Amino acid sequence: MTSALPTQGLQLRSLIKSSGELELSLATVDVAAPVGDEILVRIEGSPINPSDLGLLLGAADMSTATAGGGVVTAKVAPAMMRAMAARADESMPVGNEGAGTVIAAGPGEAAQALLGRKVAILGGAMYAQYRTVKAADALALPEDASAADGASCFVNPLTALGMVETMRREGHTALVHTAAASNLGQMLNKICLKDGVELVNVVRSPEQAKILTDIGAKHVVDSSAPTFMEDLVAALTATGATLAFDAIGGGKLASQILSGMEQAANSRPGSYSRYGSTTYKQVYIYGGLSTAPTELVRSYGMSWGLGGWLLTPFLMKIGAAEAQKLRQRVVHELKTTFASHYTAEISLQEALQPEVIAAYNRKTTGEKYLINPNKG
Repeated sequence: MTSALPTQGLQLRSLIKSSGELELSLATVDVAAPVGDEILVRIEGSPINPSDLGLLLGAADMSTATAGGGVVTAKVAPAMMRAMAARADESMPVGNEGAGTVIAAGPGEAAQALLGRKVAILGGAMYAQYRTVKAADALALPEDASAADGASCFVNPLTALGMVETMRREGHTALVHTAAASNLGQMLNKICLKDGVELVNVVRSPEQAKILTDIGAKHVVDSSAPTFMEDLVAALTATGATLAFDAIGGGKLASQILSGMEQAANSRPGSYSRYGSTTYKQVYIYGGLSTAPTELVRSYGMSWGLGGWLLTPFLMKIGAAEAQKLRQRVVHELKTTFASHYTAEISLQEALQPEVIAAYNRKTTGEKYLINPNKG
């Protein structure tokens, strides 16, 4: 184990007070020395994913944000506090995934093998200068990979791979994905092109459509176009897609996709039934870019399903061995299929500046921010 190890470090924390106020701050926390098969990682990159924003900002109205004394505060409307009750008055660390350098290791063989290596980790509390984790929870990066290369190699890549694996396990043959020009959506396109899987991409503007067509996407439909439903049905008919992953959540989009799948199924000769097609259609909501209620207009027969999908339960379902195969694919294609691009790299202190919060909270397609807790 190396000498002069850090005993304390900075960590970004989020607190929602029962009085109806969000408080973001930096705390000085103790750094645990690694024992057994543990490693101590100096975190050098951790992305801001939508799932991170949900914990970081909660239901706060960030238009009310003010900063002073190193603390950012914002109001939480009384109606939204009911959803925040379970975390009220509990200061919480943030950051699902990250990457950095192993600066110390316990005496265990697995830990010692990672000493000095760049690793990626999925373990929470990553918006911190240091993290002590089990070696088994770390993924060794290729020698030529930077922390920025590996910082996003869990959530988005494994989610995209999980979507294709879910398709195969549930007997579908093609996919639909919404908010499809995102970093995750671009990864999913590359996977489907490489694996020969038909994919229907739903975007919200011509600019987003171009992002995907430029990387080779074959079926892209724009929900802002007046011909959206006709275009959607045509793409669903061409691909036979009966499984969708929806990042939007609110509004009518999930219902529109189910309706489009039904129309595509009914277009086949001899398929008409007054009870609807017998083709099973499934939409999984995996994100909440829209917080509006999910609206269903039942025009798709009786053979359909709507549910939720999350990465962690999926990985638990397929088991450690299968999950490790997916992780190894990410490592092998880290700079190609699963390459991430960042709008800006920011420090922990910059992550608490109101103008920077406003930028990464916009959730703009094609923009992604990376926190480097040891920057500066």
